[in-house]
Amino acid sequence: MSSARPAPIERHGGNLEATARRLGCRPDQLLDASASLVPFTPAAALRRALRSAPLRAYPDRTYTSLREAMARLHGLDPAQVLPGNGAAELFTWVAREAAAAGVSLLPAPGFADYERALGCWGGAWRHLPLTLDWPAVWPLPFPDPGLAQVPAQVLWITNPHNPTGQLWSRASLEPLLDRLALVIVDEAFLPLVPGGEAESLIPLVAEYPNLVVIRSLTKLFAMAGLRLGYAVAAPERLRRWSGWRDPWPVNALAAAAGEALLTDGHWPRRVRRWVGSEGPWLHQRLAALPGLHPLPSAANFLLVRGERSLVPLRERLEDQHRVLLRDGRSFTGLGPEWLRIGLQDRPGNQRILRALAWELRALA
Repeated sequence: MSSARPAPIERHGGNLEATARRLGCRPDQLLDASASLVPFTPAAALRRALRSAPLRAYPDRTYTSLREAMARLHGLDPAQVLPGNGAAELFTWVAREAAAAGVSLLPAPGFADYERALGCWGGAWRHLPLTLDWPAVWPLPFPDPGLAQVPAQVLWITNPHNPTGQLWSRASLEPLLDRLALVIVDEAFLPLVPGGEAESLIPLVAEYPNLVVIRSLTKLFAMAGLRLGYAVAAPERLRRWSGWRDPWPVNALAAAAGEALLTDGHWPRRVRRWVGSEGPWLHQRLAALPGLHPLPSAANFLLVRGERSLVPLRERLEDQHRVLLRDGRSFTGLGPEWLRIGLQDRPGNQRILRALAWELRALA
């Protein structure tokens, strides 16, 4: 295969078109383990919804049916739910409130989009360094942020955490709601985790008006291209957001897909079985490769530490094998000796392992 130009550090995985252009191949020739998406063919209910979606008319500006479907899933009032153009749009609006509330505390390593969202409004933030060593027991207690030593008014949490895959307990997170002006919990990956829903903070939203929980449907239902997520928060907060944003942020295709998929209980169970079996299988085999140390993860991705820089290894996997892994440097607090690998189906995971084994021998 021909050599490729050095790859830039992507701040988000899944940039298939740009990567394919750089490598001189088709996007469908790439195995993308840089993004953490379910590897299954989209659900039949999704395909039916897309075929029947009303495209000529504008979407309902209140998204009444979609909000009702989202609310039923969690036993909420529809006024407590707001659909968004993916979780990223909702991060932008909650960041406006976070910037006004004071300094945000961001666990590090962590997802870079929170900093992007805060930057839109001139928000200030500090990092809460996480210890990169933990047992394979879920859920774990959230590390005490030590607010007396690191003053902050807002805390952003990803649960399970991205990129470490740690699942934190609701019991350890709830006390923080009494200590901060605003707590933002990104539960994008939680529905994929076996037993994860028991740790969701959504049941606490009615009791704590300073709590915002954001969910993504794109991860769970393998539809990242449609862009659909939702926020759960106090109704008055969500009404403010509705007044700030553009009309019709969720298109008719995404709205129809959401309504259809939220009634499908079989698909989430299938996804959780896959994570519960494929995650430990891949972890065990990665640990057997020389120089790679995967960390325990409850999520559908594994954070891997190397004994030296893994940048040459990642680049050779792209160039020689068309396998994309996430560069650890795309996460604040991680260096070149880290990779994140998104779980695939068994053939995909075997392809990753073969490519890693081949290139580790070549680089030895």
